[in-house]
Amino acid sequence: MTLEPFSPSHVRYLIDWIDSAKLNYLWGGPAFEYPLTREAILTHTAKPEVSAFLLNDQDAPAGYIELVEQSSVCARVSRVFVAEPYRGKGTARQMMQALFEIAKGRSYLQLDLCVFVCNTKAINCYQTLGFSEVKREQGVREFEGECWELIYMSKPL
Repeated sequence: MTLEPFSPSHVRYLIDWIDSAKLNYLWGGPAFEYPLTREAILTHTAKPEVSAFLLNDQDAPAGYIELVEQSSVCARVSRVFVAEPYRGKGTARQMMQALFEIAKGRSYLQLDLCVFVCNTKAINCYQTLGFSEVKREQGVREFEGECWELIYMSKPL
C-alpha cells in the first residue's frame, strides 16, 4: 500500500465513503457539512497548510489521511479514514507509518492529533504507534445534542 497526493479525481471516494452525518462529524468534525460536496473537499485540500493523501492498494482506494502544518517543526494528523473493506487489517497503522516518513522528510519533530473519546479503535491504534494523551477537552464539540469529548495526543518523531 502506498500514499499518494490527493487529487480532484479522488474526491468521489470521500463522498462515497462518508455516507452519514454522524460519520462525517466523526471524520471531519465541524469543518465539513453533510453531505460532503466536491467543492468543499477541493477548497479544504487546496489550503497551503494541508497535505492530503489517498492510500492505494494496487490502484484500489483504501484510505485517506491529512498532514496539516502547525509550525515548521510540528504537524497535525487529521481526517484519518480507512475504507470499509480494509478495516481491522492494520491498514490505519500502515497509513500512519507511511505518513510518519513523509513528516520526517519534511523535518517535523512532532505530530499531534485530536480524536473523539468514542473512537476507541482509533485511540488504541494511535497509542500503539507512540502517541500519548496530552489533554482532554469537553463541551466544545456537539453532534445531535450530544457533547463529544476530544482527546489531544502527541508523538515525537
